[in-house]
Amino acid sequence: MAKTKTQRPQTAKSGKGAKADRHNPEKNTRNDRQQRRPRRDRADEAPAAVLPEGLIAGRNAVFEALRSGRAIDRLFVQDNAEGSIGKIMAEAKERGLVMTRVSRAALDRMAAGAVHQGVVAQAAAHTYAEVEDILRLAESRGEDPLLVLLDGLEDPHNLGAIMRSAECAGAHGIIIPKHASVGLTETVAKASAGAIEYMPVARVTNLVRTMEELKEKGVWIAACDMGDSLYYEADLKGPLAIVVGNEGKGISRLVKEHCDLTVSIPLRGKINSLNASNAAAVILYEARRQRDLAAAD
Repeated sequence: MAKTKTQRPQTAKSGKGAKADRHNPEKNTRNDRQQRRPRRDRADEAPAAVLPEGLIAGRNAVFEALRSGRAIDRLFVQDNAEGSIGKIMAEAKERGLVMTRVSRAALDRMAAGAVHQGVVAQAAAHTYAEVEDILRLAESRGEDPLLVLLDGLEDPHNLGAIMRSAECAGAHGIIIPKHASVGLTETVAKASAGAIEYMPVARVTNLVRTMEELKEKGVWIAACDMGDSLYYEADLKGPLAIVVGNEGKGISRLVKEHCDLTVSIPLRGKINSLNASNAAAVILYEARRQRDLAAAD
């Protein structure tokens, strides 16, 4: 007698495309819930990354960094970005931060694969000081202020090296502009060889206005540039701010016009300029030498 093939009864399916488990009713219910759950956008659920060089990517991460008061050098915002970007930009504007509009492709390169959601922040490696803090530091030491003003310095290695020389020479602080200038990045911190922890750096909106305010407090402004006055012939003993310019362009015309004097370093070789950090070190140590001699008299 031939055997007849018995067909297995089909079971009902629970949820779209999901097989029911008659031995586990709870699993069927869970499958139903998963199928009904709305799918979230990947950018919303992906964690924002804190990237090398102090970059912060992602709307929530950037907003919380701003709200917490963390030192931020610059904010990069995608062109035509909408939604919660407006809240981030309002917070940044209230804090007086520099904001730059860039393309999505630029942000993609900056974020190096991390989800940025149209915004990336460059966090500072150290908190900025105020100009008044620097002047108070000099007063607390019983010394005439010795400052360095950097006009458009762009190389982080130069800034780190100047911080190192300034700290070793006993300067009281460095002042940099917010725009067109390198900030306190991780590269600057490394190049400073630890000086970033001891050398106050103030960031100002208008360098010329700050120079005028320093003059009102009795500080002389000396431009480190080509001129007739050699640095070792100038009087660098009193309250002094030394201005060092951009690596390629030097000191801008407007800034130089507001300097009280120009001090130059003689060049005997075939190259017509020194590295910005080397020039700053030469002038700083001449100021240090003159002050030490005056204190010994």
